[in-house]
Amino acid sequence: MQAEKSTARPTGLQVDLARRIANDIISHIHAAGTHLSEESLARRYQVSRTPVRAALKLLAAEHFIESRPNSGYYVGEIPDGIAPPCLRASGMTADEVYTRLIEDRADLKIPDHFNERDLQQRYGVTRSVLAKTLVRLSAEALIEKRQGHGWRFTYSLMELEAREESYRFRAAVECGALLEPTFRTDPAALRRLRAAHEALLRDSAQAEIPPEVFFNLNADFHETLGRFSGNRFFLQAIQQQNQLRRLESRSAFVRNSPRFRPSVEEHLAIIGALEDEDREWAVAIMRRHLLRVMRVA
Repeated sequence: MQAEKSTARPTGLQVDLARRIANDIISHIHAAGTHLSEESLARRYQVSRTPVRAALKLLAAEHFIESRPNSGYYVGEIPDGIAPPCLRASGMTADEVYTRLIEDRADLKIPDHFNERDLQQRYGVTRSVLAKTLVRLSAEALIEKRQGHGWRFTYSLMELEAREESYRFRAAVECGALLEPTFRTDPAALRRLRAAHEALLRDSAQAEIPPEVFFNLNADFHETLGRFSGNRFFLQAIQQQNQLRRLESRSAFVRNSPRFRPSVEEHLAIIGALEDEDREWAVAIMRRHLLRVMRVA
């Protein structure tokens, strides 16, 4: 049975859920051959079965998963380096508002304290979409409710003590992620990371690198390795730390960081260890890398 694309625009929840399922498939959390049952996915993503059903239809319509007659949906073989399908909702989704809000805070477009009305007008979204975004930011300890009304951003990694705590936490989490029994590298993703790091080194010899270029590559490197772990909790912890750093001005982050060249070279050494399937050596380099950055930052 071949799924047909619907002419109606899906809801934001359906698109966000379909993207999460697709990213988990790419990360091999849902392995090839897995039956994607509505019940198990609803439990995993903490939603009802109705949006799960719609999300699976969206992915099947994009030929990202298999739809089998009288059997349901299954994960097929995923080629190395495949990208998730490009899905669009009728308006901004909660995930998209989340990303925009983080970026705007990093660019100092949102103050320390804010209220829901300001954000609703800024992003042109419904109260329900904004509420989902704020719940997620609060659950990740990035914001908290103020007494009275409104919200405020919580921790600041520009404070020395918090920054050092962050690096020690990351060393424990990211080294643990590399040793997970479910850890599995994606050769195409490693090649992509290697090419991007080598290009940055070449480009830096010719011209000054914009702060956000290094910041984004650094975040991509650590989150990609987190996805390799196959453990959602390691990945969530790594993403939460990156989001804390994104909340600060990106220029300030780089200005207070060591020169990026040693970090890029250490990233390449970790990539090399993983290409050689030597995870113990990758762990040793990762721990030394994060603690070195902590000491000199």
